[in-house]
Amino acid sequence: MLRLFRVLGKRGRITIPFEIRQRIGFRYNDVLSFTELDDSSVVVRKEKICDNCIDIAEEYSEDITLEDFLASLSEEEQREALIHLSLLWAEKLKVTGYRS
Repeated sequence: MLRLFRVLGKRGRITIPFEIRQRIGFRYNDVLSFTELDDSSVVVRKEKICDNCIDIAEEYSEDITLEDFLASLSEEEQREALIHLSLLWAEKLKVTGYRS
């Protein structure tokens, strides 16, 4: 078992060590879930946004459009994706201090 240590930043951020990302297969923009266990430890899992999505890498060329991807999702999966993107956008606006 690989054991590495990192310091939690002021904003609650931490970088997952390269060795862990490589071994587990975490990639940029992956969705991760955090589950607190009874012993105060936390399990981090790589999640799929949808269970029945087509495998984009095999079915499409690299120039797939966002519209094509969204069309491949169920209505519920589209809703979850919208919520996820809205939270990312809100965080970006908060960090940059952007005001319309």
